[in-house]
Amino acid sequence: MRHGVKKAKLQRSASHRNALLANQACSLINHGRITTTLAKAKALRPYVEKLITMGKEGTLHARRLALAELPQPASVKKLFTEVADAVKERNGGYTRIVKLGQRPTDSAPMALIEIIDLPRETSAPTADGTPAADASTTTGSATGTGDDQATA
Repeated sequence: MRHGVKKAKLQRSASHRNALLANQACSLINHGRITTTLAKAKALRPYVEKLITMGKEGTLHARRLALAELPQPASVKKLFTEVADAVKERNGGYTRIVKLGQRPTDSAPMALIEIIDLPRETSAPTADGTPAADASTTTGSATGTGDDQATA
């Protein structure tokens, strides 16, 4: 029986679901925002917010727990330094989910999930010295076709 269990199964086995969430959490920590399906974004939100709370604690025990959850040590380092510093004043609700509409191929509802207070990275200047246009720094509405994957 599933009394009180409110976790989405995402049509995957437990090990596959855990690997999916861990990899998406690493991508979200590294890039600040990712585009995925709405169901995966909703499943990822509590997973990442618990990790960010661990990052805010900053203890050795919390770092070891995060290393046990995430497959990339570089993501854990960024979580405990950059992400934890960016959200230190916030008491919760570290992520935002923005609905993007349907994916053209299979009409799956798409969403953008991002860490709210994380500063956006600007891209390097082009060969002629002018700064390249970066779609992640726009302040307009976040609607699109789902083609705006985060790049590092």
